[in-house]
Amino acid sequence: MSKRIPIPSELTSGQHAHQEQALAIRPKGHRLFIGIPRESSTEENRVALVPSNVAALVGHGHRVVIQNNAGKRAHFPDHLYSEAGAEIVHSEEEVYKAEIVIRTAPPTMEELDLMHPNQVLISPLHLPAVRREYLEKLRTKRVIALAMEYIQDESGAFPVVRIMSEIAGISAILTAAELLSKANKGTGLLLGGISGVPPARVVILGSGVVAEFAARAALGLGVEVRVFDNNIYKLMRLKHHLGHQIFTSAFDPYILEREMREADVAIGAIHSKSGRTPVVVSEEVVSKMKDGAVIIDISIDQGGCFATSELTTHSKPTFVKHGVIHYGVPNIPSRVAKTASSSVSNILTPILLRLETLSGIESLLYQSTGLRNGVYAYKGCITNTYLGEKFDMKVTDLDLLMTSVL
Repeated sequence: MSKRIPIPSELTSGQHAHQEQALAIRPKGHRLFIGIPRESSTEENRVALVPSNVAALVGHGHRVVIQNNAGKRAHFPDHLYSEAGAEIVHSEEEVYKAEIVIRTAPPTMEELDLMHPNQVLISPLHLPAVRREYLEKLRTKRVIALAMEYIQDESGAFPVVRIMSEIAGISAILTAAELLSKANKGTGLLLGGISGVPPARVVILGSGVVAEFAARAALGLGVEVRVFDNNIYKLMRLKHHLGHQIFTSAFDPYILEREMREADVAIGAIHSKSGRTPVVVSEEVVSKMKDGAVIIDISIDQGGCFATSELTTHSKPTFVKHGVIHYGVPNIPSRVAKTASSSVSNILTPILLRLETLSGIESLLYQSTGLRNGVYAYKGCITNTYLGEKFDMKVTDLDLLMTSVL
């Protein structure tokens, strides 16, 4: 017969009674403190937020501080920001006191010295220009750094890249037309079709947004367009969107070399979701192109997809190699700064307004996988695998770091 073990009554009393339950309570949003510094680079003409979007943020109770003349080169004068409710300051130090600093170009090492722990930096990364010292400084400062070009929306698309790609695609064709003209020491070829004269030929590498808008602009001028991509579905979608039965091909080496030899303009429009863009055109193929042909490598901000590509600037945008004119400016949209500023501002403002119902940027990062994809430095840790491998730096999984938010 088993021996019954007595259980104290205090352990069993109340076991069927109703228990209190801790329910999740939405944290009260806090007032954001946003700083917009004046871009120090003479190559950057854009501004991160335009007056209309500043008015929306201020109207929701947020504080926006902008350095004087920050929007001047994009034709947004100080008085428009002042009327929108922003505070105009005359020193970078005042701007960098902000909780969130937003830029349209990466900060310099001197500007990073002004940052403080837990501060949020939202700016492009410009992958080819990144140096180990830059990342080490971010680690030392323990800031949260987000690269605009790697931020994703709920569908998995890259909204900043997309809108800049639309601008870059159209601008690439317009730039190519300028470079071919005799006024710019080109061959004097008109990038377009006229009666009785064969049209120019444009080869586009990639079939994403840049390619679509470049092809639209080129077709509108009457140019022959050739598009290459290994994603057959994207090529089908491109043809559907354009409404034209254009020439398309996978990256077959023989066909690609043949078309590059005959091309008057070649446009690199390949985007990498993380890390460097693959090189799909070798230096040997470039050397076989026509003298005076033009290469515009829009992928240069991720390393470039032509073996001969190099970073150039708006002040000195081209160089010649193997008789081919190369254009490798990473921030093409800066040529049309007013339009580009408005488009980026329209993307960033809704993200900032989402913080109204949250307790801070960490909560938003925890909820948004797309926004987390843009984080490459988090409070002293490097979280981007490609950067870690490139500079032999320790990489920490951001998802593991974000568990502290729970």
